[in-house]
Amino acid sequence: MTTHSLSRIALAACLALSPVAAQAATPDKEDTNVTSEVPTSPPVAEKRAHSYTHHGITISDPYNWLRDQSYPTIDDEDVLDYVKAENAWYEARMADQKPMVEKLFEELKGRIKEDDSSVPQKDGDWVYWSEFEEGSQYRKHYRKPAAGGDAALILDENQLADGLDYFRLGALSVSQNGRLLAYSTDTNGSERYTARIKDLATGELLADELTNLRGGLTWVKGDTALVYGPSTEEWRTLEAKLHVLGTPVEDDVTLYKEEDQSFGVGAGLTAQEDWLIIATGDNETSEVRLVPADNPTATPILIKPRVKGVEYSVDVRDDEIYVWTNDEHINFRLAKASIAKPGEWQTVIAGSDDFYLTGFDLFKDFFVTEGRLDGLDQVQLRSYDAPTSVKPIAFPEASYDAGLSNNPEYDVSKLRLAYESMVTPDSVYDYDVKTGALELLKQQEIPSGYDASLYETVRTTITARDGTKIPVSVVMRKDRDKLNGGKGGPLHLYAYGSYGYAVPPGFSTSRLSLVDRGFAYAIAHIRGGDDLGRRWYLQGKMFERRNTFNDFVDAAEGLIDQGFTTKGKVTASGGSAGGELMGAIINQSPDLWGAVVAHVPFVDVLNTMLDESLPLTPGEWQEWGDPIRSKEAFAYMLSYSPYDQVSAQDYPPLLVTAGLNDPRVTYWEPAKWVAKLRDVKTDNNELLLKTNMGAGHGGKSGRWNALYEVAEEFGFILWQMGMTDEKADD
Repeated sequence: MTTHSLSRIALAACLALSPVAAQAATPDKEDTNVTSEVPTSPPVAEKRAHSYTHHGITISDPYNWLRDQSYPTIDDEDVLDYVKAENAWYEARMADQKPMVEKLFEELKGRIKEDDSSVPQKDGDWVYWSEFEEGSQYRKHYRKPAAGGDAALILDENQLADGLDYFRLGALSVSQNGRLLAYSTDTNGSERYTARIKDLATGELLADELTNLRGGLTWVKGDTALVYGPSTEEWRTLEAKLHVLGTPVEDDVTLYKEEDQSFGVGAGLTAQEDWLIIATGDNETSEVRLVPADNPTATPILIKPRVKGVEYSVDVRDDEIYVWTNDEHINFRLAKASIAKPGEWQTVIAGSDDFYLTGFDLFKDFFVTEGRLDGLDQVQLRSYDAPTSVKPIAFPEASYDAGLSNNPEYDVSKLRLAYESMVTPDSVYDYDVKTGALELLKQQEIPSGYDASLYETVRTTITARDGTKIPVSVVMRKDRDKLNGGKGGPLHLYAYGSYGYAVPPGFSTSRLSLVDRGFAYAIAHIRGGDDLGRRWYLQGKMFERRNTFNDFVDAAEGLIDQGFTTKGKVTASGGSAGGELMGAIINQSPDLWGAVVAHVPFVDVLNTMLDESLPLTPGEWQEWGDPIRSKEAFAYMLSYSPYDQVSAQDYPPLLVTAGLNDPRVTYWEPAKWVAKLRDVKTDNNELLLKTNMGAGHGGKSGRWNALYEVAEEFGFILWQMGMTDEKADD
């Protein structure tokens, strides 16, 4: 139950919308706090005079009042009334689509194995796994002795979530001796977690309680203490603190405190679990310290002082430190150093223009490097004695998503791998290190049935307006033309395009509800992600941010040119920073889209990046630019910020979601955006805003509740595409 290694500790919270697993008991559909009267027209937000001036440029912002001035407390009645009115309008407009949504939900649910379980994995003296029971919203976590014996329930998420509108499990960490379980929970979507400790021998909870924290829980000091990261009022993690069991929380020791408000702090153990790693950094700069895990208050060893633009992370094998870093090459190299001289790095694997090194994991007799070659995942075994000699693990398809999975132990003869493609369901393998044999342990079951031979996936290339070749992964039915009565059926396009996150060409049971209705489903691997290497990411950030938006629009037009669909039949979706993408592409090319869904969209970019008091702003300047101190950044951000660039033109049908407790993309960003769109757009197309009143950035919790929101999204898309003629009870 411990993390085997930390080839890359997450250093700073970002705006990324974590994918919600399609896991799906009847969903809670009464979360919108609608008014009792059914509205007959959309709400019109009042305009209140407000403006601000930076760098000699004055911006009018008449919807600024939608930000509750007492945030994070949200109690302004005018604000709440508007949000509830939008929810009521959403319910009124979607009322006729309820049968379709219900049908979609049953489809989605039918593809989920209700009584599912993870593949058991050994960690020390125990074997661990988790299970869903039929009808349950959340998991149960189990273990049994590796030497043989009965299974024991160690944590029941359903019990913890009982009576709550929202529940999410955060950290889950068993002590090295197997006696104690530390876990954390969020019960309102605010991402402020509370940690408790359970004695697994007695089932009792210890008196210790850690509140208002973020990140993991790491056992140290012979399982007598935990390292954790408390949250500031601004949702920043600037400390690594040590809590000794049985002592008052106010006596907890600060092991490290970060002074730079743009950095974030994380902690974890090395592969051999003998060193505690304390890492700090932002989106482009890192700094790492080591302290003995059995003596965490010892003087830390600083690996190398921070240098702006240099990222690195470390792991330790015996007396050698292994370092993954971009100090000499944009696509990273692997180096090593001695504990005695931690800053003197000697290259183990040089950086490459062709191979993008994304991480590494240390094991007793070998180590593994992961990366991408031509945008495709690579998993490579290497010897400590001959590290440049590569033993790649071969995968069967031309396009796929693969990597190391759950490997908690250091001394292993088999590696646990995860594999999937756009047509192959999620698969778990064990790879025999000596023989190279792959053993399939489990493949995702689809109870309602799935025949992979009915589908095909292609990887095509679109030439963007600046000549850059943009890869696009597509999945569709082989009989798609027949389903559509000829060529030119609908196509759904998805992308993220930020923070160097590469959207994998993986499998989704949910998207089958579109694909089986004749859609092609495409993932555009646009700049801003790191699909084709680190430079691919850098070409979509800061003053090259517009490349991301242009790539997406050009991908849509290219797919039309290649005959996958026709203009007006392209639908699109994205969340968080991908929601910003949705806002930019409908401003740029509004007539290209048949329907667009923007989840918790980061659309009020300029205002957010100007406000240092917001949770993530200081840490985001390295991604977007600092408009406070840079006139150039201010002007560039203003030129694409979706909220600021709304204009009097026709817009496509648009569904927008928000979370009232969202600390990443605050609720007022989508609320202001929708209010402004309602005021200035020149069409009569649908514009709907749904705010989850008791949730945060990831939407509702619970596998069925989350799945119902997918059904609502798909229901909106099919409605706008005129594809709801089928009877809901077919």
